[in-house]
Amino acid sequence: MTLTGNDTYFEDYAVGMVLEHFRGKTITEMDNVLITNLVINTAQSHFNEHRQNLGKGMFNRRIVFGGVTMAIVIGLTAQDTSENAIADLGMTGLRLPTPVFHGDTVYAFSEVLEVKDGPDDETGEVRFRHWGKNQDEKLVFEGERRVLIRRRAG
Repeated sequence: MTLTGNDTYFEDYAVGMVLEHFRGKTITEMDNVLITNLVINTAQSHFNEHRQNLGKGMFNRRIVFGGVTMAIVIGLTAQDTSENAIADLGMTGLRLPTPVFHGDTVYAFSEVLEVKDGPDDETGEVRFRHWGKNQDEKLVFEGERRVLIRRRAG
């Protein structure tokens, strides 16, 4: 099921709902290197193509920083899970079981694990399990996220 658009509210989520999000994203060198530079993650596996090509790295090529993979997967879920979000309340159980490389394409999925009332009459809380797979269907990210979402007015 795909929800898309900015008219998705708390009431649209039900426990057990699984979403295959519409967009995918091919990871470019810029995606990895720009953010990795900004956060000053200087691990050789992200920056040193020469060293990786010499067989001194585990995969013989640079890998994408896990923070980039997580951000892209969560970003791909945003149209369906965050358009009416008030706050991200937390993330847990983050895992990166398979490395992502430049040129891989990542797709995102979500499952609604819990829905409950928010702190007021205008919001509700949804707990999602998000995961991402690459073009070969390998799991590259998974984690749980709690989001405070607006209810429909009226």
